[in-house]
Amino acid sequence: MSLRTLVVVGAWSMSVAVAAAAPVQETVHFMSRDGATRLTGYVFRPGTPGPHPAVVMLHGRSGAYSAAARGTYSAQTLSLRHKMWGGFWAERGYLALHVDSFGPRGHPHGFPRHSYNDRPAEVSEQIVRPLDAYGALDYLRGRPDVAGDRVGLQGWSNGGMAVLAVLSPGSETANPVRATGFRAAVAFYPSCRVQERQGGYLPNAPLLILIAGEDDEVSAAVCHRFAAEARARGARIEHALYEGAHHAFDDPGKARQAHAPNRAASEDSKRRAEQFFAQHLRN
Repeated sequence: MSLRTLVVVGAWSMSVAVAAAAPVQETVHFMSRDGATRLTGYVFRPGTPGPHPAVVMLHGRSGAYSAAARGTYSAQTLSLRHKMWGGFWAERGYLALHVDSFGPRGHPHGFPRHSYNDRPAEVSEQIVRPLDAYGALDYLRGRPDVAGDRVGLQGWSNGGMAVLAVLSPGSETANPVRATGFRAAVAFYPSCRVQERQGGYLPNAPLLILIAGEDDEVSAAVCHRFAAEARARGARIEHALYEGAHHAFDDPGKARQAHAPNRAASEDSKRRAEQFFAQHLRN
């Protein structure tokens, strides 16, 4: 696969209605590796016996819940995107765990656009949220229905930035093996500026980055340059740029999917993510 894949139309389809309606099957609690925060997670299970490969999911800056939650933050008010993806993975034989990083720290409603520099350090995607990801990994490895050496990581926007941090050489597990680290990760429309500025990025697991060409929150050009330079150093990075698509192109809401490039990007990104995790988590 070439480093920079331009995708304009998609030809792969799935029943979004079925996946979006998939119910959360468990609400669970576990400790972040920060040693102080009891996190909330939402589990989507396959309908077949385990142990299953698993996917840890990290939300973006708007948090885990629907904008219509109105003070009720629970499995019922998870955003449609997170329910859709949880169902998507469960239907394909993965146990999916969506992690709420903001709610347990007093920010369940998330943060508005362009508020990055005003957010509290306690929700840092570079320092704190990677510890949440590893806390989720620890929790999953204690479940008998999870294949503990076959766990992947998926994040959106700010959660995608956390994915890059988790896989960075200086992360909690700099040189993971099958028994200690994530096997692979997918980052949807992250900002890549932090890791680009740090230089020398070599992810400790295979990484797929999916970017919107018309993103008005993060720079597609920066992520492409970042991925190209890392790949030249031997990084295991795949990258796709969706021309004409906007930030949050995979949001299943009608307004977002009314834009044809978003629909195409959403469909193709599911295909790529499924193939990527099948390659790295099924073996």
